[in-house]
Amino acid sequence: MTLRFRGNGTFRVLQMADIQDGPNVNEDTIRLIREAIAVAEPDLVVLTGDQIRGYDPAYIDTFLRRRGDTPGEHIRSVTKFEAKVQGLEPEHVDLDTAMEHTRDKVRETFASFLEPLITADVPFAATYGNHDFQCGVLADEQDDMYREFPGCLNPRVPADTADANAVDANGDDPLACEAGTFALPIESSDGSGRIAMSVMMVNSGDYAGEVGGEDGEPGPYVETDAQAKAKHPITFSLYSQHSRAIDLADSAGYGSPSDQALRWLGDVQRHLGERNGDGLPVPAIAFQHIPPQEFYQCLREVPAWTPYAVEGARAFAGKCYLLDESKCRPGSLLGESIGCADTNCGEVDAMRRAGGYFALFAGHDHKNAFVGHVDGMDLGYAPTCGFTPYGPKSALRGIRLFTFHEDDPAMYDTRMLTWGELIGEPSSNELRVFVGDHLVTDGASFRNELRKPPVFATLALSVATLAHVAWHSLRKRRR
Repeated sequence: MTLRFRGNGTFRVLQMADIQDGPNVNEDTIRLIREAIAVAEPDLVVLTGDQIRGYDPAYIDTFLRRRGDTPGEHIRSVTKFEAKVQGLEPEHVDLDTAMEHTRDKVRETFASFLEPLITADVPFAATYGNHDFQCGVLADEQDDMYREFPGCLNPRVPADTADANAVDANGDDPLACEAGTFALPIESSDGSGRIAMSVMMVNSGDYAGEVGGEDGEPGPYVETDAQAKAKHPITFSLYSQHSRAIDLADSAGYGSPSDQALRWLGDVQRHLGERNGDGLPVPAIAFQHIPPQEFYQCLREVPAWTPYAVEGARAFAGKCYLLDESKCRPGSLLGESIGCADTNCGEVDAMRRAGGYFALFAGHDHKNAFVGHVDGMDLGYAPTCGFTPYGPKSALRGIRLFTFHEDDPAMYDTRMLTWGELIGEPSSNELRVFVGDHLVTDGASFRNELRKPPVFATLALSVATLAHVAWHSLRKRRR
């Protein structure tokens, strides 16, 4: 399928982040997707990871805490609790049978959230987050499953992408690097075939470091790059001080794009320049799941008592931040810390060296919806569009719309299409949304809640009321 600017010189993209659901996708999520497509009439939808709630009780028999684990071996306690509440029990079947059941459930999940796209005949592309694989089906196989649905633009990855020159010589697609990392060229509206811009999908990895094995020995896990051990040492001291106990597998921090993907960012620009015949990089926007460390440059450090400030995570722990209004677009929102990798893999620098890249957008941090401009590149978020995972209040959950202009793609327009704007009524389960909006998983998230004046005032009033009741009760006893 050829993507092309419209006759009026525009191209519209919807970014859907963190659907993060099981086989029975929340009806509010589907309704939001359907309404956003009806309003935006997009030319492309990009799914930026964590479409699958890999730790959902539906996948309890094949759950993977980390790639390399034995399926179903390390089940989080919260998943066990959810399974009991839902009346789900492990099937106790052999692994092959369990995997087949999981594959069926993953296809069911895909079919649910893709239905509005397929009905509207909108093409889509997907990359992966840190929870997708945890259902037990890895990205390569999920890629094959996505291609079973009409409109999927995920290409088949080359057999060997170790050397970009070898890829071309073998006749493989140089636009495809690995599952979740590929380019989608968008041609000019005049039908000449000239590539006016490109959408780059990047697999940002999942978790860093190793998994502990038997007797404390390192387990078999390595991240997408064979150099993961050297790049991402285990940082248990950071984890013990600033853990996300309800989250999964992040004791060594989040992952980064592979070395192969980092090289590809430049290689693909050279290829596109050759296709255009001028050798110049094309204007490009990249979409991925986990944000790089440079996203913190969109923030400014503030005193710990500043209202609505959020604490940094892991490598940025111990400091509090607000959005830097001088760098961020109006309407930007910072709702939680930026969950980046502990080490900077140099992705943003690689984009700058390659040329052409004007923006990088991520998901992963469900409450963030800002767009900042740092050293010539936009860095931005889409919040969760799902109603099963944690996130902001209903009115702020949404899908990001981009409108690109053929004469200057870097001067794009973007805005959120939110539940509050599109639906304008409470969700079907406001209690769940409220809990997800105020979820406390560690000391930092508790302190972040206290920095919200309404939360602090409510808590203070509650404490004062309880103290008053206790005091009167004590006086009565003394009488």
